[in-house]
Amino acid sequence: MSKFTNSKKFNKTNIKDIPENKPIVYRLLNNSNNELYTGIAKRNRAQDRLLEHLNIQKEKISGATKLKIAQVNNLESAKKIEKKLIKQLQPKFNVKDK
Repeated sequence: MSKFTNSKKFNKTNIKDIPENKPIVYRLLNNSNNELYTGIAKRNRAQDRLLEHLNIQKEKISGATKLKIAQVNNLESAKKIEKKLIKQLQPKFNVKDK
């Protein structure tokens, strides 16, 4: 499995530093390091997708304060990692049986 970055504060400044040249798998956590949401973003879409979770009410992940990402080579790899993490960690805001 791809290696995730150390957790960073989930804010606009850190989101703007995320590379966009490859797809990513991202994990949103709360202050207690509990997994709230795991997702993927396509190449050239990572920053926009994370900003949606920060700013858009219907996409907002309540309580998310930390962010971890892993860049992957392709979208298929991202989907496999995401599915495995959701099954393993059962994040609060992920839809079951995705």
